[in-house]
Amino acid sequence: MNQKITRRRFLGVSATAAGLLTIVPSHAISGLGYVAPSDKLNIAGIGVGKGGKGRVNLNNMKSENIVALCDVDWDYAQSTFETYPNAKRFVDYRKMLDEMGKSIDAVVIATPDHTHTVCAMASMQSGKHVYVQKPLTHSVYESRVLLEASRRYGVVTQMGNEGHSNVEVAEVCELIWSGAIGEVTKVDAWTNRPIWPQGLMRPAQGQWVPETLDWDLFIGPAAMRPYNRAYHPWDWRGWWDFGTGALGDMACHVLDVVNAALKIGAPVSLEASSTAFNTDSAPMASTIKYEFAARPKLGKLNMPAVTVQWYDGGLLPNRPEGLPEGEEMGTGRNGVIFHGSKGTLICGNYGEKYKLLPSSKFASLQKPPATLRRVETTHEMDFVRACKESKENRVLPLSNFEYAAPLNEMVVMGNLAVRLKSLNRELLWDDANMRISNISDTEEITVPNGDSTSDQRQVKLNAKQAAAEYVKNTYRAGWSLGV
Repeated sequence: MNQKITRRRFLGVSATAAGLLTIVPSHAISGLGYVAPSDKLNIAGIGVGKGGKGRVNLNNMKSENIVALCDVDWDYAQSTFETYPNAKRFVDYRKMLDEMGKSIDAVVIATPDHTHTVCAMASMQSGKHVYVQKPLTHSVYESRVLLEASRRYGVVTQMGNEGHSNVEVAEVCELIWSGAIGEVTKVDAWTNRPIWPQGLMRPAQGQWVPETLDWDLFIGPAAMRPYNRAYHPWDWRGWWDFGTGALGDMACHVLDVVNAALKIGAPVSLEASSTAFNTDSAPMASTIKYEFAARPKLGKLNMPAVTVQWYDGGLLPNRPEGLPEGEEMGTGRNGVIFHGSKGTLICGNYGEKYKLLPSSKFASLQKPPATLRRVETTHEMDFVRACKESKENRVLPLSNFEYAAPLNEMVVMGNLAVRLKSLNRELLWDDANMRISNISDTEEITVPNGDSTSDQRQVKLNAKQAAAEYVKNTYRAGWSLGV
């Protein structure tokens, strides 16, 4: 029977339907684009100063619950505190983890390099997922330890080399794997960094510690020294005790596409040249040659031994043949050149603006089929997605520690070649034992003394012991990884 619907009855039905909508489960609503509070991740940040990556990473996760913020300098972190007024504030990350307990799901770590590992290890031991800025760690040994810990605790991990989630990285990989430029036997890579002071002498005098800064916690596992503005804020990167120089800052970005495309693994040898450096501070410019062994075929493509030549501080490789005059290489500040047997691929950071040379030869080349997963959000939100998935059905973010830790090991060991360059040889790397294998027990290296208060201009060190210390830093008393 036809029934005429009056305006009053229509409004009544609509109101009833609207009432029913209020009891739809939160997971159903989130599927429509709304994220219910119960579906959000509770995130804490360690190292959230206004000039750092921690603030940027948290901003890219602001759709979640930012529940805690930790920084050793509350003045430097003030703007981030104001952005998240409901987040609980801490100076000591250990107190934060103890006090907040299970109310934290994941931790974003963007402290100076030398405290990445202690913060990440404590967070994983507390059952937290971790997002750790690049470089992942300060040393080779720490990279190995964090990888093992990520397996032990079964948490989601991600290194903050954000461009690894860019589509261009996948496209460069697929082009190379298709055989478009043939077998790659040489790669050049560069950055304009450092854009902060390096090659410095340790300040002769300390300064008053700012009232808002906990200097002891900033020092963390490093050897204690008096506070000076030369170290904090921001300028810590150029000091060996706190940072890893231009190489550590940028190579996890620039060499990422090289590692992904060529699956290079650990080098078999290293050799470096640089401007002046000393016991305290990294050089203003360096070039490092990494040699990698042949790898298994990728389909029909051979993966022969390859040389990767790194340049920083304004140093650049020769321009590739076929690049038009006046056109800058890469993206200017950073770039990569893959030299293949059939052609050349040049790109910027994370594969940006990639092109094949000579251009006339590749004008009609079609992109190969997509075989790698594309990230549809951001590097940070892909991490958040994985954290929310069940362990049984989880798709790990692209730069999880299984990928990131070996990449980081390769990057930071380049500083071994710089710091041991007075041995005047190619250094052979024993990956299984994390050591340089061709240094005798009695050899010495001579390094300029970075202590400006000393009359001793040069310091002589036992080369084998120095190399071991550079691979695995000795922690200050009271600090350990708990492994």
